[in-house]
Amino acid sequence: MILEIIDILGVVSFTISGVLVALRKKLDAFGVLIIGFVTATGGGTLRDLLLGVRPIWWLIDTRVVYTIIITALVSIVLRKYLKSVSRSLFLFDTIGVAMYTIAGIEKSLIINLDPVICVAIGIITACFGGVIRDILCRRIPVIFKKEIYATTCMLGGITFFALRQILPGNSVIINITSVMVIIIIRILAVKYKLQLPSLYKEKRKP
Repeated sequence: MILEIIDILGVVSFTISGVLVALRKKLDAFGVLIIGFVTATGGGTLRDLLLGVRPIWWLIDTRVVYTIIITALVSIVLRKYLKSVSRSLFLFDTIGVAMYTIAGIEKSLIINLDPVICVAIGIITACFGGVIRDILCRRIPVIFKKEIYATTCMLGGITFFALRQILPGNSVIINITSVMVIIIIRILAVKYKLQLPSLYKEKRKP
């Protein structure tokens, strides 16, 4: 039940994230829906392919498809009320990343994968829907920039497994805390412009 709730919240957040990017690119209604759809399902689809899960999750859970369609339509109608598109995009993208990280970890644990692999699957689940979205919209994916993104997923995953040792059996507290850790770190990283060190030396302007 908890995993299903996390999945649906992640779907809603990432659909809105995809819709906002598509609207900024001035795509038509069908294009907006497609971008919202691939953003919400891309990471989970790759996760299921890697884990050998058949059929893919959204093919058998029609609630996901209906949730995406309804969320996309509502987002289009209410787009004028999203006062700051960039802030809205950041917020929903961050929530989606947090939710999908934990969902990916939880589904990996079902087949008893090693914690390191579970965290890696969580990162893939969280990040690759956004990667596909950005590629389709001709943007450089955030995960490939210096900005802290996948690192927050990793820290959330570490928190998840640390709490499992401290609070065994308290899945609700573990999931909520891990999600909040990802969201808070992501917000702080952007607010204080925390970045991973660059591999390239920036040229000084004369």
